[in-house]
Amino acid sequence: MGDVEILKELAGIAACRFIKDGMALGLGTGSTVRYSIIEIARLISEEGMDLIGVPTSEDTRSLSEELGIPLLKIEDAGTLDLTIDGADEFDCNFDLIKGGGGALTREKIVALKSKSMVVVADYTKKVEVLGAFDLPVEVDSDLWEAVREDISRICPGQVNLRMKGSKPFETDNQGFILDCRFGPTISDPKSLEIAISDTPGVIEVGLFVGICDAVIMASNDGIEELIKSEGRI
Repeated sequence: MGDVEILKELAGIAACRFIKDGMALGLGTGSTVRYSIIEIARLISEEGMDLIGVPTSEDTRSLSEELGIPLLKIEDAGTLDLTIDGADEFDCNFDLIKGGGGALTREKIVALKSKSMVVVADYTKKVEVLGAFDLPVEVDSDLWEAVREDISRICPGQVNLRMKGSKPFETDNQGFILDCRFGPTISDPKSLEIAISDTPGVIEVGLFVGICDAVIMASNDGIEELIKSEGRI
């Protein structure tokens, strides 16, 4: 296991310290939160915790089922106690860019259903200003060309249709994703989220503003807990 992968594992496991017996959990998507899901399965099987999860993607659902984690569908879940997820970027305000794995819509639905959200990440995801990572926007697959044209009026860089081989990448919701090259310029993510969300044909924007309460960050110096002062944890 390489150094970066070890850091991901340490962060994923450390985030599970916020879990308490009887919780309903949002289970995120991505290579770092995968280790949280493995640890949640261990808490159930070895420590006897009574936990139930709501997966944010088909990949997470498959992994959770394989590990024996009891699951609920998003539509059957009420308020969740905690969501653990990853991020492609986070800033000092705990605002996020998510969607590199293509699950941003379900991830946001689950996060908004939760009383609190913890992000697991390595130090490379921490930025001063959001936007170096291309902003993912999920769009209606029939309207993507018109949406790209509209967003191009907002976005200073390229707006590219995400591909998987020779075909467009398709989300679990059968949407397409536009990756928008803003560069590190997103100093007002809430206003940008609203502007893009108001574009006809947009399903969801990969900006998570005011949702994250803590980041468990792994670096070569160890694990650092970053807790939002006015957060819910």
